[in-house]
Amino acid sequence: MYEPNEKPPMARRFRGFLPVVVDVETGGLNPKTDALLEIALVTVRMDEKGMLEPHETFSAHVQPFPNANLDPKSLALNGIDPYHPLRIAQPEGEALERVLRPVRQTVKENGCTRAILVGHNASFDLAFVNAALARADIKRNPFHPFSTFDTVSLCGLAYGQTVLARAAEAAGIQWDNSKAHSAVYDAERTAELFCAVFNRWERNTQHDDINFACANG
Repeated sequence: MYEPNEKPPMARRFRGFLPVVVDVETGGLNPKTDALLEIALVTVRMDEKGMLEPHETFSAHVQPFPNANLDPKSLALNGIDPYHPLRIAQPEGEALERVLRPVRQTVKENGCTRAILVGHNASFDLAFVNAALARADIKRNPFHPFSTFDTVSLCGLAYGQTVLARAAEAAGIQWDNSKAHSAVYDAERTAELFCAVFNRWERNTQHDDINFACANG
């Protein structure tokens, strides 16, 4: 339990932001013209030692918005058939509310001011989320409108790798190419990577603090 007026650890660690990992699968590269087809979000939580771990996953299949572009090359890459009868996709507004509602609740539970998007090439995911939110006229966007944590940069620093699959392997995370380019799979692996980089930093920092204390004790 926390003392009265004491912020939870997560709120203190990231300046009031709650990291939420996001991955989208799309019908192209242009967020204004190309369809958002899948979205997955993974929340993270902090344990009693101050380490992060993936927590809950929320996802939705998304119906292409009216007149959305669907690039055959993108569909070949992600393997999505946007109009498959068993896909159970929702309109953009419903799909976004489905995944954002629990994020808003988690932000509140952690005493944070808002969420910050974590992604592999995060600007791509944020651009598609922001464009879809605008089309659906959703005002309560829990994410910071432009700031992100990008695991491309973090993994380049920590492991010398920037490709998601190679960075995961360098971090000791199992990777299955047959499951890649699914929003849920990529988001969950990215969440593991983000936590691995963060925890590596935290352990090194704690180790340095102990050495400093011993040297000056």
